[in-house]
Amino acid sequence: MPKKLVQMLAIAVLSAAASLPAMAGDMNNALGGALGGVAGAALGGAVGGSTGAILGGAVGGGAGGAVTSNRRERTGAIIGGALGGGAGTAAGNAMGGRGGGLVGAALGGGAGSALGGNMSRSNSYSDDYSRGYRSGKRHHRHRHYD
Repeated sequence: MPKKLVQMLAIAVLSAAASLPAMAGDMNNALGGALGGVAGAALGGAVGGSTGAILGGAVGGGAGGAVTSNRRERTGAIIGGALGGGAGTAAGNAMGGRGGGLVGAALGGGAGSALGGNMSRSNSYSDDYSRGYRSGKRHHRHRHYD
C-alpha cells in the first residue's frame, strides 16, 4: 500500500479509538473491529473488487470484534463489527474509492464492534439481574409448590 494510504489509515484508526467515550473493553472491541475491518476490506478488494471489499470488511470487522471481546460482549461485537465494517466499506468506496473504503472499514468496524459489544454486555447484566443473580445479600423467595 502506498505510504500516504498507510498514514491516512493509521490516523483513521487512532481517531476512531480516541473518539469513542468508552471503557477499556469497548476500546479493545473498537480496535479489533477496526483492524479486522481494514484487513478484510483490503484482502477482499484485492480478490473480488468492490463487492469483495464490502464482504471482506464485514467478515473482518466481525472477526476482529470476536477476537477482542469477552464472553458477555461477543455476540454483539461480532454483529456490530460485521454490519459496521460492511457499511463503512461501502460508504467509503462510494465517497473515496479504494482508500476511502479502507478508512470506512476501519471506522465502521471499530464503532460497530464497540457499540455492539457494549449493548450485548448491558443486556447480559440485565438478564442476570432479572434471574436473581445478585451480588451481596441473598434474597430468598417464598415458593409455593401446589
